[in-house]
Amino acid sequence: MAKSLGSICEELIFKKVFEQYFQIVCNFIYSKCGDHSQAQDLSQDAFVKLWNNCAKVPVEKAKSYLFTITKNAFFNEYEHQKVVLKYKTANSNRINKEDPEFVYRETEFQQELNAAINRLTEKDREVFLLNRIEKKKYKEIAELLDISIKTVEKRMHAALSSLRNDIKNYKF
Repeated sequence: MAKSLGSICEELIFKKVFEQYFQIVCNFIYSKCGDHSQAQDLSQDAFVKLWNNCAKVPVEKAKSYLFTITKNAFFNEYEHQKVVLKYKTANSNRINKEDPEFVYRETEFQQELNAAINRLTEKDREVFLLNRIEKKKYKEIAELLDISIKTVEKRMHAALSSLRNDIKNYKF
């Protein structure tokens, strides 16, 4: 049966394992992260875990256990940092857009745009909504309304001109 770190001499064996492998583990993880303090922290955490599980880890497996624990801890931290960065990026974009003044102005603009769309003639509004909201092409609109493509173009031009004038006169 393999001699485990939890034997009668556990402190002496653990000290020997620590002295033998700490710098090796630290160098290994430094090669992954490039940060001395992070490498030392992760290595120390691995030895704490080894100490907490020393009764379960045979001496022959201590080195591979330390490397595995340290590598997994590094990758867990790395993945966590990716999530934090993604969250910060998402929040920074959302925070800028959720500025109370921005929300107010956006709501106000949306109301004015809806009012301007409602002021269009029925035919112009119909073409505009079919194209911009329902994403239909001019040819599809012409077939749907039983009119020529040229008529669709003229109505769309009239709708856009009217909206530009209404929105241009709107005070932001």
